[in-house]
Amino acid sequence: MNRDQDIQLEKDRARYGLLAVVVSNLAIASVAVFGVWRLNGNESVIIGVLTAAFTAVSSMTTAYLGIKAVSNTAKSMAAASAAPPAQTPTTPTQRTP
Repeated sequence: MNRDQDIQLEKDRARYGLLAVVVSNLAIASVAVFGVWRLNGNESVIIGVLTAAFTAVSSMTTAYLGIKAVSNTAKSMAAASAAPPAQTPTTPTQRTP
């Protein structure tokens, strides 16, 4: 694969990964809202539902961001180690006649 295809692949992975996280978070939030609506004021159960929903959303988002950060770091380290080392100019040795 060439560099342009790699960049496009990474963009697609990031885009669809973020889409999956957003859709999952929206699904969790909608189920929590529906659950709270159906409980009709039972406060202790509502607190449990909202706590579980908040934990799920924050865990999902944190996991995505953590995996993405590690992936980006690993990719930049691999690119840095694969690059040829910089050439340092050398001075010619002096010859004595």
